[in-house]
Amino acid sequence: MSENTQTTAEADLQKMYQYATILKINGKNIGEIKATLLERGLDETNANTVMEWVEQDVSNALKRRAKRDMLYGVLWCLGGSALTYAHIGLAIWAPILFGGIKLLKGFMNYSS
Repeated sequence: MSENTQTTAEADLQKMYQYATILKINGKNIGEIKATLLERGLDETNANTVMEWVEQDVSNALKRRAKRDMLYGVLWCLGGSALTYAHIGLAIWAPILFGGIKLLKGFMNYSS
């Protein structure tokens, strides 16, 4: 295969990856996306490669979101606890509760 043909094939595969990512963002499941890629002329091997890329990207995005939720949960808990500890006249339970829920949500999403 010539270098120009290989570059064109890689560009086509990249376009299919971008298209598959858009379909995933719009709520299509993996089976529907793979069927669409096959209908658009991608062979089975390349369709599987594109699907692996999409699944990996989705997994990485979910892990980043879970880490962010855990960080913000800890910050809310610490902020609420600091205000409560400072005896400003009342217990600040709402930020502590909100932070705890956010932390738990992030931890559960990161673990799954």
